[in-house]
Amino acid sequence: MEPLAANLIYALGWISFGAVHSALSSSAVKQRLAPLFGAYYRLSYNLFAGIHIAAVWVFGQWALDASPFDLEPAVASALTGVRWLGILVLLLALREYDLGRFSGLSQIRSHRQGLPDPGDEPLITDGMHRFVRHPLYLGAHMILWGGAANPFGLATAILGSLYLIVGARHEEGSLRALHGEAYEEYRRRVPALIPGITPRPGGS
Repeated sequence: MEPLAANLIYALGWISFGAVHSALSSSAVKQRLAPLFGAYYRLSYNLFAGIHIAAVWVFGQWALDASPFDLEPAVASALTGVRWLGILVLLLALREYDLGRFSGLSQIRSHRQGLPDPGDEPLITDGMHRFVRHPLYLGAHMILWGGAANPFGLATAILGSLYLIVGARHEEGSLRALHGEAYEEYRRRVPALIPGITPRPGGS
Protein backbone atom coordinates (compact mmCIF):
# COMPACT_ATOMS: atom_id res chain seq x y z
CA MET A 1 0.00 0.00 0.00
CA GLU A 2 1.24 3.48 -0.87
CA PRO A 3 2.48 5.41 2.21
CA LEU A 4 0.10 8.33 1.59
CA ALA A 5 -2.93 6.05 1.34
CA ALA A 6 -1.83 4.05 4.39
CA ASN A 7 -1.40 7.19 6.48
CA LEU A 8 -4.74 8.56 5.32
CA ILE A 9 -6.61 5.35 6.20
CA TYR A 10 -4.79 5.20 9.54
CA ALA A 11 -5.81 8.79 10.28
CA LEU A 12 -9.42 8.02 9.36
CA GLY A 13 -9.28 5.06 11.73
CA TRP A 14 -8.25 7.35 14.57
CA ILE A 15 -10.97 9.84 13.64
CA SER A 16 -13.57 7.07 13.65
CA PHE A 17 -12.37 5.93 17.07
CA GLY A 18 -12.51 9.45 18.49
CA ALA A 19 -15.95 10.15 17.06
CA VAL A 20 -17.51 6.87 18.21
CA HIS A 21 -15.82 6.98 21.63
CA SER A 22 -17.03 10.54 22.27
CA ALA A 23 -20.54 9.80 21.01
CA LEU A 24 -20.94 6.73 23.22
CA SER A 25 -19.83 8.71 26.28
CA SER A 26 -22.34 11.51 25.70
CA SER A 27 -25.38 11.80 27.96
CA ALA A 28 -27.83 11.66 25.04
CA VAL A 29 -26.45 8.38 23.68
CA LYS A 30 -26.17 6.89 27.17
CA GLN A 31 -29.86 7.59 27.78
CA ARG A 32 -30.80 5.89 24.51
CA LEU A 33 -28.63 2.81 25.01
CA ALA A 34 -28.94 2.38 28.77
CA PRO A 35 -32.25 0.49 28.51
CA LEU A 36 -30.59 -2.01 26.14
CA PHE A 37 -27.40 -2.61 28.13
CA GLY A 38 -28.44 -1.68 31.66
CA ALA A 39 -25.67 -2.26 34.20
CA TYR A 40 -23.43 -3.64 31.42
CA TYR A 41 -23.20 -0.32 29.55
CA ARG A 42 -19.89 0.85 31.00
CA LEU A 43 -18.17 -2.50 30.56
CA SER A 44 -19.51 -2.83 27.00
CA TYR A 45 -18.36 0.70 26.25
CA ASN A 46 -14.83 -0.07 27.46
CA LEU A 47 -14.63 -3.39 25.60
CA PHE A 48 -15.85 -1.85 22.35
CA ALA A 49 -13.38 1.02 22.69
CA GLY A 50 -10.54 -1.42 23.32
CA ILE A 51 -11.42 -3.55 20.29
CA HIS A 52 -11.86 -0.47 18.10
CA ILE A 53 -8.50 1.13 18.91
CA ALA A 54 -6.75 -2.25 18.76
CA ALA A 55 -8.07 -2.75 15.21
CA VAL A 56 -6.83 0.71 14.21
CA TRP A 57 -3.42 0.04 15.77
CA VAL A 58 -3.07 -3.36 14.09
CA PHE A 59 -3.85 -1.81 10.71
CA GLY A 60 -1.25 0.90 11.29
CA GLN A 61 1.34 -1.66 12.38
CA TRP A 62 0.67 -3.63 9.18
CA ALA A 63 0.38 -0.77 6.69
CA LEU A 64 2.89 1.82 7.91
CA ASP A 65 6.66 1.65 7.88
CA ALA A 66 8.00 0.48 11.26
CA SER A 67 11.70 0.74 10.33
CA PRO A 68 13.48 2.74 13.05
CA PHE A 69 14.69 6.24 12.35
CA ASP A 70 18.46 6.81 12.30
CA LEU A 71 18.54 8.42 15.73
CA GLU A 72 21.50 9.31 17.89
CA PRO A 73 21.84 6.80 20.74
CA ALA A 74 21.18 9.55 23.29
CA VAL A 75 17.92 10.50 21.52
CA ALA A 76 16.77 6.88 21.30
CA SER A 77 17.55 6.42 25.01
CA ALA A 78 15.67 9.61 25.87
CA LEU A 79 12.58 8.39 23.98
CA THR A 80 12.72 5.08 25.83
CA GLY A 81 12.99 6.97 29.12
CA VAL A 82 9.99 9.14 28.25
CA ARG A 83 7.93 6.06 27.42
CA TRP A 84 8.78 4.31 30.71
CA LEU A 85 8.13 7.49 32.68
CA GLY A 86 4.76 7.75 30.93
CA ILE A 87 3.92 4.19 31.97
CA LEU A 88 4.81 5.09 35.57
CA VAL A 89 2.63 8.21 35.47
CA LEU A 90 -0.24 6.18 34.03
CA LEU A 91 0.01 3.49 36.72
CA LEU A 92 0.24 6.04 39.54
CA ALA A 93 -2.79 7.87 38.17
CA LEU A 94 -4.83 4.68 37.84
CA ARG A 95 -4.32 3.97 41.56
CA GLU A 96 -6.39 7.07 42.33
CA TYR A 97 -9.49 5.78 40.54
CA ASP A 98 -12.09 3.27 41.66
CA LEU A 99 -11.10 0.74 38.99
CA GLY A 100 -14.24 -1.32 39.57
CA ARG A 101 -16.42 1.65 38.76
CA PHE A 102 -14.00 2.84 36.05
CA SER A 103 -14.20 -0.52 34.25
CA GLY A 104 -17.91 -1.08 34.79
CA LEU A 105 -17.53 -4.18 37.00
CA SER A 106 -18.86 -2.40 40.10
CA GLN A 107 -22.05 -1.50 38.25
CA ILE A 108 -22.59 -5.14 37.28
CA ARG A 109 -21.84 -6.37 40.81
CA SER A 110 -24.29 -3.88 42.34
CA HIS A 111 -26.97 -4.89 39.83
CA ARG A 112 -26.56 -8.58 40.61
CA GLN A 113 -26.72 -7.92 44.35
CA GLY A 114 -29.81 -5.73 44.01
CA LEU A 115 -27.92 -2.64 45.18
CA PRO A 116 -28.21 0.88 43.74
CA ASP A 117 -25.93 1.83 40.86
CA PRO A 118 -22.68 3.26 42.32
CA GLY A 119 -22.95 6.23 39.97
CA ASP A 120 -20.11 8.48 38.86
CA GLU A 121 -16.88 8.84 40.78
CA PRO A 122 -16.45 11.85 43.08
CA LEU A 123 -14.17 14.65 41.92
CA ILE A 124 -10.54 13.56 42.42
CA THR A 125 -8.16 16.39 43.38
CA ASP A 126 -5.41 14.64 45.35
CA GLY A 127 -2.45 12.46 44.37
CA MET A 128 -1.37 13.01 40.77
CA HIS A 129 -4.43 15.24 40.33
CA ARG A 130 -2.79 17.88 42.52
CA PHE A 131 -0.38 18.58 39.67
CA VAL A 132 -2.48 18.08 36.52
CA ARG A 133 -6.19 17.58 35.92
CA HIS A 134 -5.66 14.74 33.44
CA PRO A 135 -2.73 12.58 34.64
CA LEU A 136 -3.96 9.60 32.60
CA TYR A 137 -3.76 11.69 29.44
CA LEU A 138 -0.33 13.03 30.45
CA GLY A 139 0.97 9.48 30.82
CA ALA A 140 -0.60 8.48 27.50
CA HIS A 141 1.03 11.46 25.71
CA MET A 142 4.42 10.45 27.09
CA ILE A 143 3.98 6.82 26.06
CA LEU A 144 2.95 7.86 22.55
CA TRP A 145 5.85 10.25 22.00
CA GLY A 146 8.30 7.89 23.63
CA GLY A 147 7.39 5.44 20.88
CA ALA A 148 7.89 7.93 18.03
CA ALA A 149 11.08 6.20 16.89
CA ASN A 150 9.78 5.11 13.46
CA PRO A 151 7.19 6.32 10.92
CA PHE A 152 4.42 4.21 12.45
CA GLY A 153 5.26 5.41 15.97
CA LEU A 154 5.44 9.04 14.86
CA ALA A 155 2.07 8.85 13.07
CA THR A 156 0.58 7.17 16.14
CA ALA A 157 2.00 9.86 18.43
CA ILE A 158 0.57 12.68 16.30
CA LEU A 159 -2.87 11.14 15.82
CA GLY A 160 -3.09 9.82 19.36
CA SER A 161 -2.13 13.18 20.83
CA LEU A 162 -4.75 14.97 18.73
CA TYR A 163 -7.34 12.49 19.99
CA LEU A 164 -6.24 13.03 23.61
CA ILE A 165 -6.44 16.81 23.28
CA VAL A 166 -9.97 16.63 21.88
CA GLY A 167 -10.88 13.96 24.44
CA ALA A 168 -9.66 16.13 27.30
CA ARG A 169 -11.84 18.99 26.09
CA HIS A 170 -14.82 16.66 25.91
CA GLU A 171 -14.13 15.32 29.39
CA GLU A 172 -13.81 18.86 30.76
CA GLY A 173 -17.39 19.55 29.70
CA SER A 174 -18.64 16.35 31.33
CA LEU A 175 -16.83 17.08 34.59
CA ARG A 176 -18.08 20.66 34.63
CA ALA A 177 -21.65 19.46 34.16
CA LEU A 178 -21.24 16.80 36.85
CA HIS A 179 -19.39 18.73 39.56
CA GLY A 180 -20.29 22.35 38.81
CA GLU A 181 -18.46 25.08 40.74
CA ALA A 182 -16.25 22.56 42.57
CA TYR A 183 -14.72 21.58 39.24
CA GLU A 184 -14.44 25.19 38.08
CA GLU A 185 -12.49 26.08 41.22
CA TYR A 186 -10.23 23.07 40.72
CA ARG A 187 -9.79 23.96 37.07
CA ARG A 188 -8.67 27.48 37.99
CA ARG A 189 -5.95 26.11 40.27
CA VAL A 190 -4.54 23.11 38.41
CA PRO A 191 -3.21 22.91 34.81
CA ALA A 192 -4.66 20.40 32.39
CA LEU A 193 -1.56 18.48 31.28
CA ILE A 194 1.73 20.27 32.01
CA PRO A 195 2.65 20.52 35.71
CA GLY A 196 3.68 23.93 36.97
CA ILE A 197 1.95 25.97 34.27
CA THR A 198 -0.72 28.12 35.90
CA PRO A 199 -4.02 27.97 33.98
CA ARG A 200 -5.14 31.16 32.29
CA PRO A 201 -8.35 32.68 33.68
CA GLY A 202 -11.18 30.89 31.86
CA GLY A 203 -8.65 28.79 29.94
CA SER A 204 -7.26 25.28 30.22
